[in-house]
Amino acid sequence: MKKSLQAALLLVFCCLLSFLPGTHAVAQSAKQPQPTAPKKELSALRVTATPKIDGVLDEPEWQQAQIGTDFIQNRPNPGPKEKYPTQVKVMYDDAAIYIGAVMQEVSPDSIFKSLSGRDDTGNADWFGVFLDTYNDEINGYGFFVTPAGVQLDSRYSSNGEDFSWNAVWESNATIQGSSWVVEMKIPYSAIRFSERPEQLWGLNFMRNRQARRKGYFWNHVEPSKDGFVNQWGLLKGIKEITPPVRLSFTPYVSANAERFPTGASEGAGEKYKEDVKFSGGMDLKYGISDAFTLDMTLIPDFSQVKSDNQVLNLSPFEIQYNENRPFFMEGTELFNKGNFLYSRRIGARPIHFYDVQRDLPEHTVIKENPGATKMINGTKVSGRTKSGLGVGVFNVVVGRAYATLRDTITGAEFERETQPLTNYNVTVLDQTLKNNSYVTFVNTNVMRQGSTYDANLSAFLFRLNTKGNKYAIDGKVALSQQYHTDDTKLGYTYSIGAGKTSGNFTYNLNHTIKSDTYNPNDLGINFQDNLIEENLYLQYNIYQPFWKLLNMNSSIGAVYSQRYDTGDFQNFFIYSNLNATFKNFVNAGLFANLEPVKTYDHYEARVPGWFYEYPRNYSAGGYISTNYSKKFALDISADYRWFDENDRQNFGFSISPRFRPNDKLLLLYSFSNGLRVSEVGFADMHEGKIIFGTRDVDNVSNSVELQYVFNNKMSLNLRAWHNWSKAEFETFYELLDNGKLVPSDFKKENASVALDKNFNSFNMDLEYSWWFAPGSQLSIVFKDAFLEYGDTLKPRYFDNINHTFSSPQSNMLSVKLLYYIDYLTVKNKLTKSKV
Repeated sequence: MKKSLQAALLLVFCCLLSFLPGTHAVAQSAKQPQPTAPKKELSALRVTATPKIDGVLDEPEWQQAQIGTDFIQNRPNPGPKEKYPTQVKVMYDDAAIYIGAVMQEVSPDSIFKSLSGRDDTGNADWFGVFLDTYNDEINGYGFFVTPAGVQLDSRYSSNGEDFSWNAVWESNATIQGSSWVVEMKIPYSAIRFSERPEQLWGLNFMRNRQARRKGYFWNHVEPSKDGFVNQWGLLKGIKEITPPVRLSFTPYVSANAERFPTGASEGAGEKYKEDVKFSGGMDLKYGISDAFTLDMTLIPDFSQVKSDNQVLNLSPFEIQYNENRPFFMEGTELFNKGNFLYSRRIGARPIHFYDVQRDLPEHTVIKENPGATKMINGTKVSGRTKSGLGVGVFNVVVGRAYATLRDTITGAEFERETQPLTNYNVTVLDQTLKNNSYVTFVNTNVMRQGSTYDANLSAFLFRLNTKGNKYAIDGKVALSQQYHTDDTKLGYTYSIGAGKTSGNFTYNLNHTIKSDTYNPNDLGINFQDNLIEENLYLQYNIYQPFWKLLNMNSSIGAVYSQRYDTGDFQNFFIYSNLNATFKNFVNAGLFANLEPVKTYDHYEARVPGWFYEYPRNYSAGGYISTNYSKKFALDISADYRWFDENDRQNFGFSISPRFRPNDKLLLLYSFSNGLRVSEVGFADMHEGKIIFGTRDVDNVSNSVELQYVFNNKMSLNLRAWHNWSKAEFETFYELLDNGKLVPSDFKKENASVALDKNFNSFNMDLEYSWWFAPGSQLSIVFKDAFLEYGDTLKPRYFDNINHTFSSPQSNMLSVKLLYYIDYLTVKNKLTKSKV
């Protein structure tokens, strides 16, 4: 049986390899990308009369503006010219830039106009304009509108696309016969540019036709060429404009009502604690100069952010959660260079949280020990000079946190500090160079008041591209420092890579070293240190249709690693992927991974210097995703992993149907199940010995999402998620110093903590949102949550569901009102009223 499984997995792997270049006839016959065409140019028309943003384009000035047309298809296959033309015009005055676009279609029914929330295209057509206001071919802005008038905006950088950035601008869309029309007004206060007699900006437009899942650019963007902003055209003719005073305030008021169980009984039921809080604060944006902006938040309220999906963690590493707080998401592309910032460290669990229980005095109990710290204020200053130097300073102050303790004899209560006053800081200098290249310096710093240690990290990174962006070399080096009272801990990492970045066939070879003392985790996140790693990655893409496929991409890679301190072999594995889109827009993929030799896990033992001999293993899986433009769509995936160790194996399956009955409603359900049979992992320390055990781990997740959009300003969203995980230990082993396991007579009842786990996590977020004015929002959020780490196994799923919903829940109702005030708008209104 084992041999047949290995043979099947190797067969899948060989099938994936067959799609690499030189091994398949189709690959040889695929069309190669054409030489890069000269950049298109468009001139903007200066106007004195401000057009009405109504999506009609009936002002006479629009008839005088130059037309941009002849869009070229980018997806699903690059190259063809659009059959149903798009025409775009650009105008400007002293306050804003204006975009007018007309998109022809087959018929009115071919215009997809479903409603969605802000920054979400949903199942709709859309039109977008891209602006590179410094013409550095790396950084830019994007503004998008759907036929239903839904707005989206984004920032572009070497880190990619960021839709968390939000600006205040105007737009409108109308449907006129078999065409739809977009009109935009982008005020200069929404973007940054240098003061010059004449501006030269990068420019591109994109149109998405959802009915045929086709995308078109005005200036062709070739997917086989590395980079995006560098493939935009040019906007000329904008003269004698001055960067405006960029000053805005967004004050807020909020009211939060919470109800949560205390863990104590009251009569026949649970005792609850209720709390009502009123708060207020403000966000401020100020243009320090034509290029630099101060972004500040005072007394922020993050109570309405999306809840985390908490899961059972049996690994030696922490769980990395997504950032959902707006201040840490918007306009942070400069601070994320090099991935040295993990902003969830800010406002996280106090640094001495666990010390309270460990050092608890006799006859003392913990009355309260807050699991999070509170942010007092945050500041971001960022911008880019005329010479292409980007400068960013990010600073956040977090207040002290205290645990409340009670003496069981006297009843007296006292506090113990768990988090000192802490300052988090990130400084970035990023210089753009020719050919979309850059060099960057990053510094992160954590300063804690008192005797708690401080931390610092300094890093240098670069990327150098050849002309045409065909080849590149990149690298980074970082030094981590922790300043303790009587010691300073230093560590370092560096990596360097080179490869071919454009064309159908691309590759990269990377070398990385992390010292055994490298630790950036005070403000960053790093899972492995003490590492020397070599990584080879090969990819081949077919962009033109063949057989029944629209396009296809395949990749294969290999990783070899050693220990930094000893040079001993640690790990070797091969990974491969194949993805294809069929002509009916069904997307499907396969993957196969091999670890063909025994490797050495230096982390699972939880003791420095010890390792576990990890068995050979093979895995394979696949997925299929149907056409999302249909009313009903379905995603399905499955995977399997076999280990050369007893009966150890993993199974995974997920299914997610989505239904969009009309242009306002979307229903989405997701189910996933993962089963790890006879998994080997750390159990406990006993009598100086490291005890491992085999365990069966079952994980089941269910989620339901409902989105109802009343109009392009108002929506209702419901999201409910439940996870049940069960881990049951069976047999136990002692870990030897050579990494091998020998049977042990260790018993569960001898463990220092309960080993079997029964975990339930549930959260529900119901949010009503109304953008009642530009940049101004009323939001009402209701949250319900339950979290339990139990040691009494409940082997049946529905028993856990019943237990979850019958147990005490934590609830919160939050109402928040924020209002956007723009200095120039207020000034102009006051001036007009005086006149």
